[in-house]
Amino acid sequence: MAKHKTHYEDCDVLVVGGGMAGTGATFEARHWGRDMKIICVEKANIDRSGAVAQGLYAINCYMGMQWGENQPEDHVRYARNDLMGMVREDLGYDMARHVDSTVHMFDEWGLPMMKNEKTGRYLREGKWQIMIHGESYKPIVAEAAKKSADKIYNRIMITHLLMDEGQENRVGGAVGFNMRTGDFHVFRAKTVIVAAGGASHIFKPRAVGEGMGRTWYAPWSNGSAYALPIAVGAKMTQMENRIVLCRFKDGYGPVGAYFLHLKTYTQNANGENYEKKWYDQTKELVGEYIDHHPTPTCLRNHAFIQETIAGGGPIHMVTTEAFQDPHLETVGWENFLGMTVGQAVVWASQNIDPKYTNPELTTSEPYVMGSHATCSGAWVSGPEDLSPPEYFWGYNRMLTIDGLFGAGDTVGGSAHKFSSGSFTEGRLAAKAAVKYINDKKAEGIKVTDKQCEDFKEAIFKPLETYQVAQNEITGGTVSPSYISPIQGLQRLQRIMDEYVGGIATNYMTNGNMLKRGLELLAWLEEDLEKVGAEDLHQLMRAWELKHRALTSQCVTEHTMFREETRWPGYYYRGDHMKLDDDNWHCLTVSRRDPKTGKFSLEKVPVYHIVDENEKKKAS
Repeated sequence: MAKHKTHYEDCDVLVVGGGMAGTGATFEARHWGRDMKIICVEKANIDRSGAVAQGLYAINCYMGMQWGENQPEDHVRYARNDLMGMVREDLGYDMARHVDSTVHMFDEWGLPMMKNEKTGRYLREGKWQIMIHGESYKPIVAEAAKKSADKIYNRIMITHLLMDEGQENRVGGAVGFNMRTGDFHVFRAKTVIVAAGGASHIFKPRAVGEGMGRTWYAPWSNGSAYALPIAVGAKMTQMENRIVLCRFKDGYGPVGAYFLHLKTYTQNANGENYEKKWYDQTKELVGEYIDHHPTPTCLRNHAFIQETIAGGGPIHMVTTEAFQDPHLETVGWENFLGMTVGQAVVWASQNIDPKYTNPELTTSEPYVMGSHATCSGAWVSGPEDLSPPEYFWGYNRMLTIDGLFGAGDTVGGSAHKFSSGSFTEGRLAAKAAVKYINDKKAEGIKVTDKQCEDFKEAIFKPLETYQVAQNEITGGTVSPSYISPIQGLQRLQRIMDEYVGGIATNYMTNGNMLKRGLELLAWLEEDLEKVGAEDLHQLMRAWELKHRALTSQCVTEHTMFREETRWPGYYYRGDHMKLDDDNWHCLTVSRRDPKTGKFSLEKVPVYHIVDENEKKKAS
């Protein structure tokens, strides 16, 4: 172990992850904590990391309150409707009331915003979306974080949170390793804000082999946002609420700009509008929710999936009409060239010109995330002025562990944040973290050298496992003594795909399949003690896999606990096919005991704060 040099860093606010939420947290921490030491640690490089690394052509969450376009309560109703009732309205409202100020800062920082020539307002793509020229989105935002932090560490993967040994249930920092030098880094911190990525690649993707990295959500997001808090016993919520996306086939190019801005629409292989064919069957499953406007995303997916199962595929996006307009054609191509260039390349390689050929759509494998249109993540305290008692314990966005805060993908229950909302949530978490320190809640944290050394040994163990066992291989890559990260990942993806509602079963699962999935995940966890890494890059892959596996266990436990199909189109419980508001109009919360590794789950009330407040005002 001596060859891995140890670096110690003490700080006030440690931000784990430098994506949109992490940059927001780093920026805001400096505003409130003028004299505090603020450090941000990023697995990649902060200039091009996180979900918007490649660029983004719309900011998907903007109220427009200054022009009376939308109010925060409108956004809460929208998110609640899309999630079939299951959101933390206090968190959603809190984000929505602050998000416009974030977008206005982006504008000031030089992000090129498209403007409506007639009104001078930001150009709307839809009710909540505004158009930007977004190739440089992340570098512009990263600049603000770089100016705010005492230090940004790039290329360091955080693998574990440190815990205070003097006071129970209090965080003490985090540890990780540098993927370029192999050095071990210990960050002792008064507060930690987890702003890491959600989980892609826990389910088997449609693109395999050489195309394996071609997923919709960032392929490097490996569930650290969840694994870090789960491992230390933080409560999690809505981890069953995975998302399946309708996307352009093979390139995963997003469809939102096409639907909203180009006014395209979908049809089956026979040129029919298939969604209305499935209305009666969907009504049978979910009742009145199918009549809500806009139609919840999962229910539109449901029609797509059922139509494909019934033999109506492939499903196409009708682009040939919109692309006759030269301006819309330009927007259509720029949308991908500035955001998902792979989609443009796929079309070129398959001889598809969307002006003359309607491209195919598909549904993605499931992803688990708290920043986009779903609610997976940590159970956090809401803001003081909005949250009912069950949702509030002192500091906004603090997890059930003292001093540990979350933002972006980490936070459960606050859907439809997207990039601007994640940055905003980072700001909210940082403000609360600074207050926590100022309130003297972080005094006397004790982190012993032994805790750090034990983690150091665990982190670098895969390198030693490989060194010792590599000589047993006489040919090929299969060893009797270790498992490689890619072998482990493929095994994890197959378990999740076949037992927990992936593409292999058309997103179908049931209690017995989930039980079997948990057995197989437990054996995988055992085998991951023997994961081997031949170099530092593979060591990163090994820890990404361990984080994905722990996240997957939590997802499976939650999916088994909620005995209904709340979101048909995202997944189906074949043994409980209907939405069941009588028994399951509630949030799910889990906790994994760090000592035993066992999960316990409970139901927590879902409060519809917005409309209750409206009723009070009216009376």
